[in-house]
Amino acid sequence: MFAHIISQRQAGCVTTTSHRSKSYLSLAIGLALSATAIQAQAVTDDRFTELPATGVLVEQDDDSPEVIYDKLKNPNMPTASRKPVSKAFVAQQTELFFECTQVQTNAARLACFDKVATQGETNTATKQSLDLVKTIKSTITGNPQIILAGDEAFDNDLAANDQDFDNDLAANQSNNATLDTVGLTKSESQILVDAGVTQADIEQYSPLSLAYDLDKNSQRGTWTIRPYRPNYVLPLYYTVDPNLNPSSPSQVGEPSTSNDVRNTELKFQLSLKTKVGEDLFDTNADLWFGYTQQAHWQVYNEDNSRPFRATDYQPEIFLTQPVTANLPFGGRLRMLGVGAMHHSNGRSDPVSRSWNRAYLMAGAEWGKFSIVPRVWTRIGNEDDSSEDNEDIEDFMGYGDIKFLYDLSNQQSISGTLRYNPSTNKGAAQIDYIYPLSDNVNGYVQLFQGYGESIIDYNYENTAIGFGIVLNDWKGF
Repeated sequence: MFAHIISQRQAGCVTTTSHRSKSYLSLAIGLALSATAIQAQAVTDDRFTELPATGVLVEQDDDSPEVIYDKLKNPNMPTASRKPVSKAFVAQQTELFFECTQVQTNAARLACFDKVATQGETNTATKQSLDLVKTIKSTITGNPQIILAGDEAFDNDLAANDQDFDNDLAANQSNNATLDTVGLTKSESQILVDAGVTQADIEQYSPLSLAYDLDKNSQRGTWTIRPYRPNYVLPLYYTVDPNLNPSSPSQVGEPSTSNDVRNTELKFQLSLKTKVGEDLFDTNADLWFGYTQQAHWQVYNEDNSRPFRATDYQPEIFLTQPVTANLPFGGRLRMLGVGAMHHSNGRSDPVSRSWNRAYLMAGAEWGKFSIVPRVWTRIGNEDDSSEDNEDIEDFMGYGDIKFLYDLSNQQSISGTLRYNPSTNKGAAQIDYIYPLSDNVNGYVQLFQGYGESIIDYNYENTAIGFGIVLNDWKGF
């Protein structure tokens, strides 16, 4: 699964004892920098995963300086035809490599390493996103067609007779090349500029891009298990006022006592996804299957055999389409999607709860701030008075917004917001993640509102939990 793991701590803590050992160090790093094509699917504070590399050939004699020959593009190229790289260039790239370790924002740091490793050449993504503005423009002008980003033939044909479109195209190109310095220190921005990093380079390693393969397909391919939503365990989950009598308009509740349902319990979630198909419809669209299971376990309730108070099951299937379009205040639309979801608790009457939804979603980024809004419609049973939870939309609303602010040092603040303006009911969940080790992150979760689990869809409560996230999840 993992070809190489590069440790920034190791890279930043190398010591040498002589001028000659320093020379060897520079040469060794130069070899890696001239031969490595970094392709990463996830990034953490001190490691990269899935970093394939190719070999190099080094020749040296007493009468000439060391010369590094690049075998990356064509390993079968004759030695005499390969491009020589001077020792001065190796020293320059080595210095840039170490400077990249000082960038604290994950996506920017990885883009910096990638730029240095490819010697400043453009890292061409393996996926082209759908250019939303151009596609709409082609429809308006009477020649409807799907336009992918970078379609120069379409640009030249349409822009020649359309000054407005020409201006839009120039603005798009300018935004791609301009570095968003929000959240970066002055020294970090300068390091990225020196390495030639653009905003488009950084976007390839953003949380949205990595979560949904918006710029390049994961080497894991299709039908392999990947994390979806956070996989966490909260050993301490405290609910201020537990629901002692879950009920609905068609289901009479079963009253419980405070000893039956205690305030403190254990909460955990398992969430996985797999890509069913990729690069569909000639537009780089991907089809996914996801499954999320969330449970509330009364593990501290020894008087009642420590039962599971609530368990939610959410299988879903969805399609994602990479897109590109500029948004106000420097934002970028990165994704559109459509999906369907089943949500139930697997219980029998009188505590059975379930509903089905079809939804539309989008993904957008403003630097380190990302959002995924969804709007949904219920499928079936909404007018059936005998249905388990006919009024669930009054409390769960008609959509939600997931957001993420990616902090430095592998920390993040994320959450989910829901609101129904017609009933003035909804919910807010805020998550804070901070690193504990390479593979485990601390997790604090705060919830207030309706529908923390489907059994409580019409019950308002407030809860807070403390625990760990078992994967380097980034909010989506």
